[in-house]
Amino acid sequence: MTADFTPTARSKARRKPDRAAYDAAEVFAILDAGVLCHVGHVLDGQPFVTPTTYWREGRKLYWHGSAASRMIKAQASGLPVCLTVSHVDGLVVARSGISHSMNYRSVMVFGRAREVEGLEAKRRAMGALIDRLYPGRSTELPPAHDNEIKQIGLVEMDIEEASAKRRTGGPNGAADLAADAVWAGVIPITTQVGRRMADAGTGAGLQPSASLAPYVEGARFDDVLAALAGG
Repeated sequence: MTADFTPTARSKARRKPDRAAYDAAEVFAILDAGVLCHVGHVLDGQPFVTPTTYWREGRKLYWHGSAASRMIKAQASGLPVCLTVSHVDGLVVARSGISHSMNYRSVMVFGRAREVEGLEAKRRAMGALIDRLYPGRSTELPPAHDNEIKQIGLVEMDIEEASAKRRTGGPNGAADLAADAVWAGVIPITTQVGRRMADAGTGAGLQPSASLAPYVEGARFDDVLAALAGG
């Protein structure tokens, strides 16, 4: 059984604490339903936030960029970082302006990043990224050349602390009798898989491999990702 996270002053939710959760299952479910995170750190007194692709293995997160990237080099040096992931699930439309809101899922994690070193360690981790999104595809592709791997800056981080937060349901607050004629409710927001579009260089009649089978047109993208992660 995976241990839950214990909130401290830096990770405990103060605003709307009833929406917060610190159990590992909730945190991992929100992480596994996404592919884009924002990594925040402070370098020489200046805050930076970097959007990047990430993936999770147990209580460890990975992300990557160019080996020449100043941000990757800074994050990989052992700086404390804060990584966030969020999903918008709906627009909450109320009968008063102040009660309008959004339904969402979000997670904030803390830790110290470090560089993944060595060609084989990088090659294994990048293969895991490919297979996270396209199961088995790493074996369908030609092996990456050493000079390709050397161009990648790869970072890993153990999750030291984490907090999740979500909002569900309709509008809150007392209805104004004068606004009874104003519609209120929820407008769901989803990201869906679209129709596949073959690259111009793809041979006629060549069909997508089994690694792309999870991406069925019309499927909810975060549901596909959660299923691939075993959720």
